[in-house]
Amino acid sequence: MTRFTGRIPALALGLLIYATSAFAADWNQWRGPGRDGRVVGFQPPARWSSALERQWKITVGEGHSSPLIVGGSAYIFSRQGENEIVRRLDLANGRELWKVSYPAPYEMNPAARGHGKGPKSTPVYHNGRLFTLGISGILSCIDAQNGNVIWRQHFRQFEHTSPLYGTAMSPMIENGLLIAHIGGHDGGAIVALNINTGAKQWEWNGDGPGYASPIIASIGGVRQIITQSQRMCLSLDPKTGRLLWSVPFTTPYDQNIITPVLVENLIVFGGVQQPTFALKVERSGDRWTTRKVWETREVTLYMSSPIVQENYLIGMSDRRRGQMFVLDGRTGKTLWTNEGRMGDNAAILDLAGAILSLTTDGTLRVWNRQGGALTEAAKYSVADSPTWASPAVQGSRILIKDENTLALWVIPGAR
Repeated sequence: MTRFTGRIPALALGLLIYATSAFAADWNQWRGPGRDGRVVGFQPPARWSSALERQWKITVGEGHSSPLIVGGSAYIFSRQGENEIVRRLDLANGRELWKVSYPAPYEMNPAARGHGKGPKSTPVYHNGRLFTLGISGILSCIDAQNGNVIWRQHFRQFEHTSPLYGTAMSPMIENGLLIAHIGGHDGGAIVALNINTGAKQWEWNGDGPGYASPIIASIGGVRQIITQSQRMCLSLDPKTGRLLWSVPFTTPYDQNIITPVLVENLIVFGGVQQPTFALKVERSGDRWTTRKVWETREVTLYMSSPIVQENYLIGMSDRRRGQMFVLDGRTGKTLWTNEGRMGDNAAILDLAGAILSLTTDGTLRVWNRQGGALTEAAKYSVADSPTWASPAVQGSRILIKDENTLALWVIPGAR
């Protein structure tokens, strides 16, 4: 049988997208539909090929914001010059369907200048609207169909509208409210805004923002927002903004970055030069208590948020210049590590049991897990410049954002 290695025609690719869209979930926000790095509806190939198939590649501008895939469209948030830009693209061929551009002058902190001035926050798509949070703290609601700006806020009531190294938290939607941590160093608020008008429904102003993105989870039968702020790990009632519980947590130079993850009834947190640890949270009436179940210094986390498979915590530590690891998420015991030297950051995703890692050198790896250990199943070069943004995955398609370009790749044999 002859294997086709050229480009798939746009019509054929469009039909492929249509055929698989009913099975593969949209990649509509930071770390996917569950905000946990799990790719829903992915069916891996019987055998991983030696190469991926690139369908298109276009220049979109700088930034670490992750792309989105919703239906047959891709959305990307980036910067060109002194403007932040939001684009909707035809997923089949990369053709621009609309573009929104607005002035967003910004001067990077010298310590983070190497990362550029592009946005770091990933948008969230919900019910035909796209919500973006720029590097200086500009929050926009955009009609995802035509690019019309519905509302925009700048939050100039704060002395600083973004933290020291630029806004990085990715907003989320909960019960008709947009949740975002606004403001800057030593002064900010987690707010809930009406998605239709931008009107504030509640505010918690107990701490400035870090760089972590929140998750939503039910703990003790109560739905709650869980995140890291500038100086703590905390939980809020999503209906009222009331603080449910918090624990102090600081990292050097206020770099609280890691998105929390759940292992059964435990919440795992981490940060640079600090132990990775798991909390058990319990409720007695209206009172909440936290108890540290385990902590380990064998694995420390800087920017790479881990994933959970069964009860295994899988990710990349900043030790040994980037070291993949597997922990028992219930006990914190280190089960496996590799030799390291994998780079400064890795986006880690769960591909129906396989593990995908994209490191900053443009290397995409597929790992198989056998018990508590990983083996490399495939390795691909997908970019010629740094890849800090997390990929977006829908079925066999992967969107990769590097320093200035966005490319669509297809995994042969996957669905």
